[in-house]
Amino acid sequence: MNKRRSFLQAAGFLLAGVFLAPSLTSCSSNTEAVQEDAAVETVTAVNDAEEELGIQLYTLREQIGQEGIESVIAKVADAGYKKVETYGYSKENGFWGLSPQQFSELLKKHNLTSPSGHYGFDQIIAGGNDEILTSYIDAAKAIGQTYITVPYLGDNLRQSPEDYRKVAQAINQAAKRVNEEGLKLAYHNHDFEFQNYDSTTGYQILLEETDPELVKMELDLYWAYRAGKDPVVLMQENPGRFVMWHVKDMDKNDPKLNTEIGSGSIDYKSLFEKAAADVEHIYVEQENFAPNMDPYQSIRQSQNYVTETLLQ
Repeated sequence: MNKRRSFLQAAGFLLAGVFLAPSLTSCSSNTEAVQEDAAVETVTAVNDAEEELGIQLYTLREQIGQEGIESVIAKVADAGYKKVETYGYSKENGFWGLSPQQFSELLKKHNLTSPSGHYGFDQIIAGGNDEILTSYIDAAKAIGQTYITVPYLGDNLRQSPEDYRKVAQAINQAAKRVNEEGLKLAYHNHDFEFQNYDSTTGYQILLEETDPELVKMELDLYWAYRAGKDPVVLMQENPGRFVMWHVKDMDKNDPKLNTEIGSGSIDYKSLFEKAAADVEHIYVEQENFAPNMDPYQSIRQSQNYVTETLLQ
């Protein structure tokens, strides 16, 4: 955050010079005109980047089932989000009944992008299923995604440190293929990866035994906190690995429940100040809503808090 703020301030001073000292920038040369245009474009680009908050569509899984994906995407855009992260793709059912091409057109219609998606990896990890991985690569390319993300590990794949080492090897192999296709692979955590095995954890094994150039991390901040870990320390100890965040808050009365960002017990202001400058994509995710909370009011509340308070 400090990097972003400092850059904006510097760009602001440059623009102030443009507007307050016209005699120095009087378009007496093409070079000066180009510099002025570049300054304006730079500030615009940074401001746009600040506002490009995403949402993991799993947040609205019930609404997708009830209303259909077209309705949900329109409401996500109306709530102020600029990106979506997908989940649940299969070659048979596509993205909630839409082909990748159809889903891509739906996103474009609402001025949304999808830089990343969650794709089931259990079969790939267990047996190296190249056909499934190929279908994921094709789908990700069709909708303009950069990251294919491992969202979850089935219980049978994570019973011991040796299991996690096998997972790391399988992810490395998949990541080579993904990278050869011009995409990137990432891994999304829950809290079970932080279970202790003597002097290590499953997550530590994944960090140490996956190739840092090929395998990036999407850090679910809530689950890290639930496991008693400090996300800032994790990022400081592993620079360059954490390219994406899942942001959801912890209910003050029941840590097992989520709540709107800024309404829970996690100190997101401090975390964003210390670490947000190095993250490529930030996604709001909420796995449950309070009984009387309208889901669309909830996601709008979280969007407003992140963009107007945390990313300022």
